[in-house]
Amino acid sequence: MTDDISAIRTAANTYLDGLHEGDADKLAAVFHPTSTLTYEKNGVLTPLPRDQWLRELSSKPSAKARGLPRHEEILQIDLASPTTAFVKLKCAIPPSFFTDYLCFLKIDGKWQVAQKVFATEIRD
Repeated sequence: MTDDISAIRTAANTYLDGLHEGDADKLAAVFHPTSTLTYEKNGVLTPLPRDQWLRELSSKPSAKARGLPRHEEILQIDLASPTTAFVKLKCAIPPSFFTDYLCFLKIDGKWQVAQKVFATEIRD
């Protein structure tokens, strides 16, 4: 169990690094190819396939390239079973600040995000 928590924390930190750096390869390593990011926009449930998200992210200057500070914290890791976990974290690509809910599955011995649901707050 301790090894799983450590592996999940490592994957979550790789996600945070990839997000800050705009590194699609790091993010692709953490997100399963079939994963989807889901959010609410104007009262509508909006799914975003992983590969579309990675293309969009890669087309913009990263927070790191813009010299922006990191705003992140892993708030919770919940290991529900030997193959299922949940991670709640805060992160940002200013001016957008996010609360992310990452659902991890252990597939072929590797923890990967199967689904991300997130909320966005725009700050000045």
